[in-house]
Amino acid sequence: MILSYWWLLLLIVFVFSGLVTINQGYIGVVTMFGKYQRILRPGLNFKIPLLEQIYKKVSIQNRSVEMEFQAVTVDQANVYFKSMLLYSVQNADEDTIRKVAFKFFSDRDLMQALVRTIEGNIRAFVATKKQSEILGLRRDIVEFVKEHVDSSLEEWGYHLLDLQINDITFDQAIIESMSKVVASNNLKAAAENEGQALLITKTKAAEADGNSIKIAAEAERLAAQLRGQGVALFREEVARGMSQAAEQMKQANLDTNVILFSMWTEAIKNFAEYGKGNVIFLDGSSEGMARTMREIMAMQQMDAKK
Repeated sequence: MILSYWWLLLLIVFVFSGLVTINQGYIGVVTMFGKYQRILRPGLNFKIPLLEQIYKKVSIQNRSVEMEFQAVTVDQANVYFKSMLLYSVQNADEDTIRKVAFKFFSDRDLMQALVRTIEGNIRAFVATKKQSEILGLRRDIVEFVKEHVDSSLEEWGYHLLDLQINDITFDQAIIESMSKVVASNNLKAAAENEGQALLITKTKAAEADGNSIKIAAEAERLAAQLRGQGVALFREEVARGMSQAAEQMKQANLDTNVILFSMWTEAIKNFAEYGKGNVIFLDGSSEGMARTMREIMAMQQMDAKK
């Protein structure tokens, strides 16, 4: 029976040999007699056995590659770059997949062309800049490369997703020189900050001293004014008291010398009790007493005229 249906077994083997599975993230490119025929989507597909062949499976996933290369600035300084490139197929359309499948012989050739194109654009950009400008132009370099590389990648069926420049270094001599410049700038900035702080401190101290002197002078002036007012009031009260006493003694027909002498002795007593000195010198002779009385009378007359 098996020999009778050998052709059926052959047909089954022929059909199953045409089944092919395409994994997710890939698209199969089918050729017939070496010529492009069609594409196969992810999943189970059928191709004509013996006639159709899977030429290539094109990945539509994102791919990355790390690059290290050197460039020279306009002032002949060597710059070393470490970067990461992220790219992918533009889309899953048949025309794009066909372009990707037949543009390069292998993925190695594609990668070499892609890396060389990006290196060439970065070197062309760096060659127009000075060494001191490179570190601040990281974003400009990326934008320049994307602008010029996208057109080339589009012809190949790819799209540049991202370009990151992870590290930019220079020759050791340049690095040491830059370190010295940075250290010098830091010292200069520290000195300026210290000088500014010292200036502020001295200014505040001078202002405080000035305010203290001003307050002390104002207090001394006010104290002197009050002392002067106190002395003037004291003299005024003494003169007023002496005048009243003398007037009352005149009305009583008494000698004014008696009250003057009494006030003089009271003043001496007050000096002795409350004065800060230890010794009081008085002229105890009759001439001295008479002279003192005359001076008191003269003061009384002057106060009366006022």
